[in-house]
Amino acid sequence: MQKQRGVTVWFTGLSGAGKSTITSGVVKALQERGCDLEVMDGDEVRQNLTKGLGFSKADRDENIRRIGYVASLLTRHEVIVLVPVISPYREIRDEMRQKIGDFVEVFVNAPLAVCEQRDVKGLYKKARAGEIKQFTGIDDPYEPPLNPEVECRTDLETLAESVQKVLDCLTTRGYLQPDAP
Repeated sequence: MQKQRGVTVWFTGLSGAGKSTITSGVVKALQERGCDLEVMDGDEVRQNLTKGLGFSKADRDENIRRIGYVASLLTRHEVIVLVPVISPYREIRDEMRQKIGDFVEVFVNAPLAVCEQRDVKGLYKKARAGEIKQFTGIDDPYEPPLNPEVECRTDLETLAESVQKVLDCLTTRGYLQPDAP
């Protein structure tokens, strides 16, 4: 098993930007290295940990605080925690960075038009039709990170390039050992 340090890798971006896709690629690479890891997927968390919370700013912030709390516990126990969640508000992401400490922010960046084209769940279409209210990027804001450790431009780079950026950052910051030659 690879020696590792605990860290929370927080993937933020619009719906459809590629957070879950990149996370899946990082999971595969980390599993191949024998790392201890956990994924806190936004949809699964809403079903199991934060059920009953809505999409007001207060509820979104509470959702992120609960995710951050669990991520901090796992990180403290040397687990690599991957958190692909929209988390649209900069202030609450910064709060999680302060509370967790070992924190890498990955801005999964794709233009809104590209995210809408990728919209497999039809959420943007419903939001544009007024069927979904407070939808991030349409009638609710998304505040991009000011200084993320990693920025993945999923409209301009391959999945392999995005995954490698995350792995390189984790290695450079000492959370992973460099690959053996």
